[in-house]
Amino acid sequence: MKQILQNLGNGVTSLTDVPAPRAGRGKLLIRTSHSLISAGTERMLVDFGKAGWIDKARQQPDKVRQVLEKMRTDGVVATVDAVRSKLDQPIALGYCNVGRILDLGAGVDGFAVGDRVASNGNHAEIVAVPRNLCARIPDAVSDEAAAFTVIGAIGLQGIRLADPKLGECVAVFGLGLIGLLTVQMLRAQGCRVLGIDIDPDRLAMAQRFGAEVVNPAAGEDVLGRAATFSRGAGVDAVLITAASKSNDIVAQAAQMSRKRGRIVLIGVVGLNLSRADFYEKELSFQVSCSYGPGRYDPSYEAGGQDYPIGFVRWTEQRNFEAVLDLMASGAIDVAPLISHRFDLDDTEAAFALLTSDEPSLGIMLRYAADAEADARLKLRTVAVGEPAPTRAGGTPGIAFLGAGNYAGRVLMPAFKAGGADLRTAVSGGGFSAVHFARKHGFGQASTDQEAVLADTAVDAVVIATRHDAHAGQVLAALRAGKHVFCEKPLCLTLDELAEIEREAEARPDQKLMVGFNRRFAPLIVKAEALLRPVAGPRAMIMTVNAGVIPPDHWTQDPAIGGGRIVGEACHFIDLLRCFAGAPIETVRAMPLGRPEQRAACPDNATIQLGFADGSTGTIHYLANGDRGFPKERLELFAGGRILRLDNFRLLEGWGFGAFRRKRSWKQDKGQQACAAAFIDAIRTGAKAPIALDEIIEVSRASIEAAALLRE
Repeated sequence: MKQILQNLGNGVTSLTDVPAPRAGRGKLLIRTSHSLISAGTERMLVDFGKAGWIDKARQQPDKVRQVLEKMRTDGVVATVDAVRSKLDQPIALGYCNVGRILDLGAGVDGFAVGDRVASNGNHAEIVAVPRNLCARIPDAVSDEAAAFTVIGAIGLQGIRLADPKLGECVAVFGLGLIGLLTVQMLRAQGCRVLGIDIDPDRLAMAQRFGAEVVNPAAGEDVLGRAATFSRGAGVDAVLITAASKSNDIVAQAAQMSRKRGRIVLIGVVGLNLSRADFYEKELSFQVSCSYGPGRYDPSYEAGGQDYPIGFVRWTEQRNFEAVLDLMASGAIDVAPLISHRFDLDDTEAAFALLTSDEPSLGIMLRYAADAEADARLKLRTVAVGEPAPTRAGGTPGIAFLGAGNYAGRVLMPAFKAGGADLRTAVSGGGFSAVHFARKHGFGQASTDQEAVLADTAVDAVVIATRHDAHAGQVLAALRAGKHVFCEKPLCLTLDELAEIEREAEARPDQKLMVGFNRRFAPLIVKAEALLRPVAGPRAMIMTVNAGVIPPDHWTQDPAIGGGRIVGEACHFIDLLRCFAGAPIETVRAMPLGRPEQRAACPDNATIQLGFADGSTGTIHYLANGDRGFPKERLELFAGGRILRLDNFRLLEGWGFGAFRRKRSWKQDKGQQACAAAFIDAIRTGAKAPIALDEIIEVSRASIEAAALLRE
């Protein structure tokens, strides 16, 4: 299928062939008929992409601070590589989609195949959208009109926050698509409306919708006009739908407001507020969040968990429905808002218009419904290059399940450098698989996991999806006869671990590997060599300055990410297991803070390990430190000697004779060596780089530690 993608690094917008998605759990699979280009948001993204590094930095000062902090901990080379990789990845444009349902994922009710729906899907021939971000279209509303649903919901949410009453006077700054729809909805609510803009055509359209207007570019006095409009009392509410860097709009909004008036920001403007303007009138100021309650809530959007209507009357989905009802009744007329129409194949011309000086308003994209398009939409695997023949020496064919940032930036280059024959990259949406497949030389990109597992040219599978998918994919790959490299964690529960252990033991010729890369890092290998002749048990202290992750991040969800102890602390349990060289016998874990202070998945904790040879290991996994301190520090005490490793960049020793220190200018955590060891084991038929019993031990200890912390 075809999809519009944009490169944030250079601003190039392209119509790309990508594999069609599938209807995942809780999602609707929709064949698009129309989509609307959001002039404000999408032009901003294109302009950002075209900006140079300095302008990008000026636009995102918070990101600059994060980059500087990363440089201090990870080094310049690793940081520059991470930033370039992030900017090189394409993003899917568009969020105003209309089409018919092709398929329903598991757990979806209230919709049927064939229904016409509006959603926040991208500009693509097929989209997979969570059910709570879709709304059925009334028969009286055309597909073109319904494409304005999401834009309308943005304005409607701002209106709900302003809470205007029948007969109140409301000013609307900015008469773009959102502003003009907002004018119509305010008029439908019985409000008097004052529209403010510098474009005469948009002002004329607002007048057509029943608003009074003022044009500051024509020398008209905005505050004077607002005073007359409000009969000297001041306007009851101001909705700002404009996009401007100026602070003047907020200042004028405050000055034209009555005492205890309401100001709601829907657009993006300068926010250098005057305290006096707000203090003397006791004004309220609020920023509206997109389409309404539920936006950016993973439980609502991805999880499909609706808010009870008795407690949250207007969610984003119910706002979609309200906008469609207004269209059906004739209270909203979007026909005058469509300034241009383009077929999807004319994407380049559509976005050239968007970034030009030629006047435009609603730019509508139309999608083909012919036999050629029908055939295209069935393709869930697309060729992105000529697959290389299998290399001499039995180099394995590799497929990737998961094509996210870590897979594309770290794992794929590591496997490529290790000499793997890269066959297929798989992702849920398809476009990230296409991007990284092209970048790293895969033969094809796909959204079809089953086809990849059935492919006889694929000898091994790398699993780099979200954590909750790992167990099922590991089992499926093993049962399909594939070698498996699973990025940590192996699984999330002890029941899953037991099933994986049974399957792996029943297939001794298949390699099962987990991406415990720390033990393969060059300075770890050096430390092992130094300690090899030292007899006796070892005392090991691992301090991880992990940094804060928001509590609503997917890794913190027990059902999806499993928490950071299962998801990341497993690295350090494996590292200490490697140095001990003996089985883990005891696991203890203690969270930081009182019970009422802890998160659902605590990520400030101390884990204590006891090993069969008497060695001990202590892992301080902490998210409450300062980024200036090393992120990962390992200290080992054994036989009168001490080693200390900071961030895999500096290894220091005491009691080792001539050895004092070894420095690496690159923070090498061993990913490439880890991948190469897996490939070599398949090629040569040697044992897996990490024994199965060690993988099971470490995985079990991680899961048990996480469970202890949640008690």
